[in-house]
Amino acid sequence: MLPLVAAMIVVVAAATAISGALAQQTYPSRTVRLVLPFGAASATDTTARLLADRLSTRWGKPVVVENRPGGDGLVALNAFLGAHDDHTLFFGPASTFLVHLYDEEKPPYDPHDVLPIAQIYVTVLAISVPASLNVGTMDDLIALARAQPGKLNAAAATGNSDFLIFGFIKSMGLQIAKVPYRDIMQAPNDLAEDRIQILSSSLAAAQPMMRAGRIKVLLVTSKQRALGAPELPTAAEAGYPALTMETAGGLFGPPQMPQSLPESIAGELRDIAQHDPVIAQRLVDTGQIMTLRGPAEFARSVAEQNDQLAALAKIIGLKGAQSP
Repeated sequence: MLPLVAAMIVVVAAATAISGALAQQTYPSRTVRLVLPFGAASATDTTARLLADRLSTRWGKPVVVENRPGGDGLVALNAFLGAHDDHTLFFGPASTFLVHLYDEEKPPYDPHDVLPIAQIYVTVLAISVPASLNVGTMDDLIALARAQPGKLNAAAATGNSDFLIFGFIKSMGLQIAKVPYRDIMQAPNDLAEDRIQILSSSLAAAQPMMRAGRIKVLLVTSKQRALGAPELPTAAEAGYPALTMETAGGLFGPPQMPQSLPESIAGELRDIAQHDPVIAQRLVDTGQIMTLRGPAEFARSVAEQNDQLAALAKIIGLKGAQSP
């Protein structure tokens, strides 16, 4: 399989090279579906519904959000891939499907079948501990873990949060047990009660307990500070650049889209997001950073994230990561 950095850009180039009558058709000609890998009221759902409403007004056609949670994102991905339709699009973080290239020996999908259209946001991830642990920095946490090997537990949201924290733990030679969760939204409460001592999750998931003073967020993994919590240092500022991870999210389509369509949709989304203060504020409120990029730039962002996940998968020792 080609490295994803090449594969994604090849897909974008192939889609934009298609010519003929299809490119001249008015889009959309019917209802557009945005398939999401998360449930209602999630940060991704909130953003998708705002954009769907604005696009529907512009296009004069319904744009509906379909929540397909489950299967670590594969339920939504399969619904999108199975449609083979440029009116059925996938909206969410790239990590939702990228991680599946490594957690199984045979990937459950072909990355050539997912075309990046427009990046809208970066999801801010956070590393948190119980307030009662009296740990103020990442240095303090590592020192505690070394002083008490095997006594600390950690949990993470499925996907990039999981890869990031457990790849880091292994690379540092720390003895910290992993606690699995079926529903990671239960973990912040367990963290506050000191049933687990480390949580890697979205900042949005950690914020309620953080604001209540029951957990402490040690750092965020984005390259810039979160506008909704500017007091929190980035991983690089905290002295741990290895914990930096940009979780790119946005809109994806099938590779057979007409030549000008991805750029056209990306341009409309960019115009909507840049001029709608409600969308900008909602992204801040839900622990996201507005990041507007077109197809080629988004493809590069996705490829960079894939490279980082591939390296972490090898550190962790996942079977899929051992393939050339």
